[in-house]
Amino acid sequence: MSGERRRALVVGGGLAGTTAALVLAARGRRVTLVETRPRLGGLAFSFRRESTVGELTVDNGQHVYLRCCSAYRGLLDRIGGARLAPVQRRLDVPVLDAESRRLGRITRNALPVPLHLAGGLARYPHLGLAERASVARAALGLRRLDPDDPGLDDRSFADWLRESGQSPGAVAALWDLIGVATLNARAEDTSLALAAKVFRTGLLSGNGAADIGLPRVPLGTLHDELTRAALARAGVRVLLATRARSLRAAPGGGWRLGVSSRPGQGHRPDQELAAETVVLAVPQQAAHRLLPPGALPDADRLLAIDTAPILNVHVIYDRPVLDRPFVAAVNSPVQWVFDRTGPSGLDTLPAARGGQYLALSQSAVGAEIQEPAEVLRKRYVPELERLLPRAAEARLLDFFVTRERTATFAPTPGVGRLRPGPVTGAEGLYLAGAWTATGWPATMESAVRSGLTAARAAVQGAPTPHRPAKEPA
Repeated sequence: MSGERRRALVVGGGLAGTTAALVLAARGRRVTLVETRPRLGGLAFSFRRESTVGELTVDNGQHVYLRCCSAYRGLLDRIGGARLAPVQRRLDVPVLDAESRRLGRITRNALPVPLHLAGGLARYPHLGLAERASVARAALGLRRLDPDDPGLDDRSFADWLRESGQSPGAVAALWDLIGVATLNARAEDTSLALAAKVFRTGLLSGNGAADIGLPRVPLGTLHDELTRAALARAGVRVLLATRARSLRAAPGGGWRLGVSSRPGQGHRPDQELAAETVVLAVPQQAAHRLLPPGALPDADRLLAIDTAPILNVHVIYDRPVLDRPFVAAVNSPVQWVFDRTGPSGLDTLPAARGGQYLALSQSAVGAEIQEPAEVLRKRYVPELERLLPRAAEARLLDFFVTRERTATFAPTPGVGRLRPGPVTGAEGLYLAGAWTATGWPATMESAVRSGLTAARAAVQGAPTPHRPAKEPA
C-alpha cells in the first residue's frame, strides 16, 4: 500500500471522531482529524465563564455514564482518564419528592440479576405497594424483549408501559425519571426498541451495570486535553477550527476533502486533504451535506432524524445546600441536580469560599429551551428552595443557563429505520456518530461505539454496503 493510500481522514472531533482516529492510528493509518471548533469533545465540553464570583470552568451540560458503558470506559482507559471519572461502588440514586420532601433511593444489592433490584424497589417510597409489584413484573417483561426487533422500533415505550399495567405515578416516579435522563424524551415520545435497550442493558444485563460514573473534573479535561494528548501520542494530526467544505472522489481512487481554516491556525485558509479512507463523524445534517451522490440509498432520510434539546441551569449559592453529589426529583419541574463545586473551580475562588455550585440537567424540555434566563430563574430558584430547604436560607450569588438546542437525536418511534450503519456505498467512506445505527440512544457510549465500529470496518474491509458492521463488545 502506498503512503497516500495508508492515510485516513476523520471529520469531526467529538467522541465518535476522536475514537475513530485513535483506532485507525493504532491500526497503522496516518490519520488527520478535522474539527470545526477550536477544541475537541463535540457536545460534551467545557468553557471558561466570568461569573460574579470569578472565572469558572463550566460544563455545557452534565454528563454521566454507567458501568455497562464498556466502550466509553475503554476510551477513558485509552486517554488515561478513568480515575478522573470513577464509577460508584454500588448504584445509589437519591430521589426527592418535592411535595413531601421525602427522600427515596434507587439502589441495588449484591444478589444476582434480577434480585439485585428487589430490595431497593421494596423500599422505594415514591411508589405504592401495588405499583412496586407491577414495576417488578414489567422489569421481568423487559427481559423478554429484543431491542433489535424492528417491530419494537415502531411502538412507543408509553404504549408498552400501559399494556404492562404501569400507572401514571409509576411512570413519573421511575420509568420517566430514568428514561428522560438517558433517552432525552418521555415515554410517549420514545421508541420501545431504544427504551428496551436502556433498561435491559442498564438494569438487567449485570448486577452492577447501572452503577453511575461521574466525572470529578471538567469535561474538557477528559474530552479535549487528555484526548488531544492521546491523539498526539498516537501520531494523529489534529486540525482545529477547520471546516470541511466538500468531499469528492479522487481520480484513481481515494478522496479529496476541501477544508477552510480560520486565520491564525498555522495552516492555509483553504486547502484540499487527500486520503484513501474518510470517516464522517459529524451530525446527521452535516453528513448529508458532505455525502457524495449514491453513497447512501435515500440519503435524505438523514434529514428526517429529528433532534432534541437539553437545558442546563447553573446556580451558585454562598453556602452548601446539597449534601450529596447529585439528587433526582419527582413532583417538580427540576429533574436532576449535580454538585459541580469542585470541577468548576468555585472552591478556589476567594469571593465564593464556602459556596456551592449546582447544575440542573433538564432533558426533554421542548419549548422551554427558548425561554429567557429570567423566566427560568423565577421557575427554578423557588423550586430548589422547595426541594432543598437550606437553599431558602442561602444567598444566590449567580444564576445562568446553557442550552444545547440539538443536544441529541430524538428517539422517536420509527427512528431506527432512519439510522444508517457505518458502511456506505462509496468505497473508503464511513459514517460515525451517536445518531448512526449503534442500537443505543444518543449517549457518549453510542458515540464511542460508532467510532469503534467505523474504524474497524475501515481497517478490516467493508461488509456489504448499507449493512452495519458488527457492534463491538
